[in-house]
Amino acid sequence: MFVELLHQHFVHTALVAGAVVAIVSGAIGTFVVARGLSFAVHAISELGFTGAAAALAVGASPVLGIFGGSLVVGTGLGVASLRRAERDSSIGSILAFGLGLGVLFLSLYQGYATEATNLLFGSIVGVDDHQLWTLAGVAALVLAALAAVYRPLLFSSVDPDVAEARGVPVRLLNVVVFLLLALTTAEAIQVVGVLLVLTLVITPAAAAQRLTPRADVAVLLSIAIALVATEGGILISLAQPWPTSFFISAISFAVYVAARAVDALRR
Repeated sequence: MFVELLHQHFVHTALVAGAVVAIVSGAIGTFVVARGLSFAVHAISELGFTGAAAALAVGASPVLGIFGGSLVVGTGLGVASLRRAERDSSIGSILAFGLGLGVLFLSLYQGYATEATNLLFGSIVGVDDHQLWTLAGVAALVLAALAAVYRPLLFSSVDPDVAEARGVPVRLLNVVVFLLLALTTAEAIQVVGVLLVLTLVITPAAAAQRLTPRADVAVLLSIAIALVATEGGILISLAQPWPTSFFISAISFAVYVAARAVDALRR
């Protein structure tokens, strides 16, 4: 059965889509971890779900709702330029209100609950060719933007005060990173779902930073870990009929635990 499934088109599409999302998630995740934006990722993913629920309620595409909701929240958080001390409480307040709206939109949705459930837990094997091209286009946009602002973004992530004193547009880069994070999160939702989006955006980058102090190497390691977790999770789920998201998160977490152990032994 495993060999037969490997010849199916939907499996090929899932593997390519998983690779695309893993690459962009691993790349942006390095800057997210450096800036301490893990909670922001959670908020953007949850409110992306609210946007998807709103789209379902009015009969629109949930994918458009995911991107719309994520971009609105990402833009708002980036423009607000919240200080670290007040960031978590502000994001938590916005998140609570957004989840309330999500519950309201789901109560207005008259369709099958399966479509809404897929948003929470992901459905990588359900990605079609049109969605794949959308994912590839968004990933290319995010990676091109990261490449264009890599050096100033890295500088402002490591030491924002010194970067601002040296003339780096820190506030503008803050908006840019939140917009790119919103696009990446909206992509990752379609693979691992709202509840496990941290698996691809945060965990690989956190593991990579335990293994190397060099930013460029950390980006490459983060991408590699995300790829192994995603592709490995999809392949294992073909042989074992458990949720793909579980295997992706399990592999990613196992690598993170191993990275912490290696770092502890090295120290």
